[in-house]
Amino acid sequence: MRALLSVSDREGIVELARGLTDAGAECFATDGTRAHLSEAGIEGIRPVSELTETSEILGGRVKTLHPNIFAGLLARRDQPDHLAQLAEHGIEQIDIVVVNLYRFAQTVREPNTTLDQALEQIDIGGVALLRAAAKNFPGVAAVSNPTQYASVLRDIKTQGSVSPETRQKLAGEAFAVTAAYDAQIASYLNVATGTVFPSRLTMVVEKKADLRYGENPHQLGAFYTDPAHAGGSISSAHQIAGKDLSFNNLLDLDAAWSIASDFKTPAVAIVKHGNPCGLASVVDLAEAFRLALEGDSVSAYGGVIGANRTIDESAARAIRPGFFEAIVAPGYTPEALEILRTKRGFEIIEIPPAADEADELGIGKFDFKRIGGGVLVQTFDNLEEDRDKLQPVTQRRPTLEELTDLLFAWRAVRHVKSNAVVLAKKHAMIGMGAGQPSRVVSVEVALRKAGERAPLSVMASDAYFPFPDGIQIAAQAGVTAIIQPGGSIRDEMAIEVADRHHMAMVFTGRRHFKH
Repeated sequence: MRALLSVSDREGIVELARGLTDAGAECFATDGTRAHLSEAGIEGIRPVSELTETSEILGGRVKTLHPNIFAGLLARRDQPDHLAQLAEHGIEQIDIVVVNLYRFAQTVREPNTTLDQALEQIDIGGVALLRAAAKNFPGVAAVSNPTQYASVLRDIKTQGSVSPETRQKLAGEAFAVTAAYDAQIASYLNVATGTVFPSRLTMVVEKKADLRYGENPHQLGAFYTDPAHAGGSISSAHQIAGKDLSFNNLLDLDAAWSIASDFKTPAVAIVKHGNPCGLASVVDLAEAFRLALEGDSVSAYGGVIGANRTIDESAARAIRPGFFEAIVAPGYTPEALEILRTKRGFEIIEIPPAADEADELGIGKFDFKRIGGGVLVQTFDNLEEDRDKLQPVTQRRPTLEELTDLLFAWRAVRHVKSNAVVLAKKHAMIGMGAGQPSRVVSVEVALRKAGERAPLSVMASDAYFPFPDGIQIAAQAGVTAIIQPGGSIRDEMAIEVADRHHMAMVFTGRRHFKH
């Protein structure tokens, strides 16, 4: 049994090499790996140059790219002519390849990485070794990750070699590794040349967890993350307490975090089935939670909470009595954690801050919508609104207090499923209509949720009003100001109704559909 070792991630390599040599394997290693093993006291590891009969050249760019190595990997063990040619050229078979690739993605995420530095982290020999070994998996084990070392050693210990089943599994994982690696390089180069939507888009995700089920118990589910993501999201979150997160928990927590973190001021969002049923942004986090809960306390039952500031003791005490599935926040004080841990089964999630540099690799910069046989890809709807570009269209302009609430409602409405309408008062959402095919019905739902709180509130609509009926019923309920994109052929009718009721209305010129 002969093994070739060449790793950049040294985790577990000493134990693997010791296990291989103890089993009688003849081990060869590239210079850096061999030096590391020697320092760890692993003797008898031979240099790759004994296989290639040449030393590393071009500053290490060419170490293993040699016929003596690739013939030893690619020769089929069941083909006598292959074996005869190996013997003719004095080439030995290689049975195990242990390779992990240069840290390209980690390098290019570092601030101020130059193109030359990035290019030096593109692995050529390692990718070639893995692909060759994986292609010939009936006779060769392609080991591409330290997590695989234990199963390889277990097979060797119990069976004398790596089993056919393990070799096939390793081959599939090796090809996934090389495909992901190439995709990360392509993404980096596309970004560097300003290409937003390349002709081929490869999605690279890694499994983080198997889930109990999908959206419903009869569906299978798993959680995959983007290894190139810069952090600051639910995929990089740390669970402090509570039961395992479900498929639906993750969807709602992602929505809650996206909504709360969209606000620069302290904010709390309560989410149910992907929509915010409560949202408020005020200085005191406990007060923000209370206002968010008052927005729709019935719908909030069993929802999840998102906050964009550290949860303190006061906020935790406000949250403690209610029934919620989970909470996500950037941090928790010790006193807050002590209180929240008393909620049985309550899932407490912490999200570390994002990297300083923007996410430029992988799929993190794209929003995907799955359709039959393909995907729709778009950039995220996260542009900041320039309040100076808001266009007042009515005779009365909004007061400063109304304008502040209009901007709050406008930020909130882009997180609500279309057709979306949000009513707000004093930096809190007091009513929301979501997902209605008719915009006027969304207005009616929002007004019904607001009830007696509707007078002196403001209203945001994610798209224009095709008819003035929604504005009419909002005015009759006491709404005083409206923010909407405008652009309807009946805008003048809408403005006329608003003027008749002495309402203020501003157009943004930007729509926020969310399907």
